[in-house]
Order: sequence, then structure tokens, then C-alpha cells
Amino acid sequence: MLTLASKLKRDDGLKGSRTSATASDSTRRVSVRDKLLVKEVAELEANLPCTCKVHFPDPNKLHCFQLTVTPDEGYYQGGKFQFETEVPDAYNMVPPKVKCLTRIWHPNITETGEICLRMLFGD
Repeated sequence: MLTLASKLKRDDGLKGSRTSATASDSTRRVSVRDKLLVKEVAELEANLPCTCKVHFPDPNKLHCFQLTVTPDEGYYQGGKFQFETEVPDAYNMVPPKVKCLTRIWHPNITETGEICLRMLFGD
């Protein structure tokens, strides 16, 4: 069975065998998190509903982004809600941290904006 870890090791091994001996040790390796995020951000942007917009303050840091939600129906219709997401280095084993930047009353959002959903924590 091919796992992500084995595929990354195989890909890194192939790249390592092709590089010259003069390659600099200072070349930065791309983390597993960043490799996953490249694919997942592309999927997110392709499937994002028209009532949501994603913004990357620094396009080189896919692990920090903001999401703006403007519901067009329901109790929160007409509102504009901003969320900040930070994806930790241990991503895929550790869930992203999501914080609501807009003050809102919601049973799953604390007064300070922390999101309280068990599904984010894999329980």
C-alpha cells in the first residue's frame, strides 16, 4: 500500500539522486504540511461557495489564511463573518486552529472567538 510518507520519501530519494554534489545545504525543504496545503487550497478555491471568500495575507504562507463568510439565507443572512485559520506544522495529525474574528453569538463560538467543535479535534 502506498502511503503519503512512503511516496514523499521515494520522491525525495529520486530528487536527491538527481541533484549534483555542489547543491547547497541551505536549500529549504518543503514540509509535508505545505505539500498537503498546496493541493487542499486549490481544492478549497475550486469548491468555495459564492458566499465565501478566502484571503491569504502572505501568498507564500498557505498555512495562515482568512475566510470571510456572508450568508445569503438563514438567521445570519446579511452578516459578514471573518475567520482566521492557522495550520500547525504537525498538520494532518493536529487540527488547524480556527478563530472567529467577528463578534457573534453562536453556541459553538466562545466570546473570544475560539471555535468549539469536536469534529475539529477528531474525537
